[in-house]
Amino acid sequence: MAEIAGNEELPDFRYHPDPVGTESIQPSNDHCRCCERPRGFIYVGPVYADDNLEDTLCPWCIADGSAHQQYDAAFTDAAGVGLGWEPVPTRVVEEVSFRTPGFAGWQQERWVTHCGDASAYLGQADGTDLAGKWAEAVPAIRTDTKMSDEEWDALFTSLSKGPTGSPTAYVFRCVHCGALSGYWDSH
Repeated sequence: MAEIAGNEELPDFRYHPDPVGTESIQPSNDHCRCCERPRGFIYVGPVYADDNLEDTLCPWCIADGSAHQQYDAAFTDAAGVGLGWEPVPTRVVEEVSFRTPGFAGWQQERWVTHCGDASAYLGQADGTDLAGKWAEAVPAIRTDTKMSDEEWDALFTSLSKGPTGSPTAYVFRCVHCGALSGYWDSH
């Protein structure tokens, strides 16, 4: 395998702390369409723009806002930030939408808010994750489903993750109090 170009440390994303772990950013020797440099990583998540920018932007051009400025690109629909949760200031919506790697969902992605701010996206979860490391998120996800006990039990046992995982849960952590939350989705 060829060596990956670039040795820069990835930018910090307050609202998406591990975009490599969630597979929104992947190692790549491709040149970024915005800065025209091979930086060692490329964004592979959703991009909303007039131009087809799929798999063409580096994390640095997302973080500094240049991809948004040059292409009017958004990485999460602004209307989905806080949808179903508390509203947050416009500056927060803009940081999530224009300067944070998004994630792919089956339907319209939603970005959880808590304590007057956007929460940090941690990743997709299946039933094992929600019974273990992310168990604290279960009450919020269950409330989001509005399902009976029987329906919830069936959904919980069928949760999966990955590009073909459906239904799946999406887990977030409040950047202020640390509370876990999330929602579920299916195709």
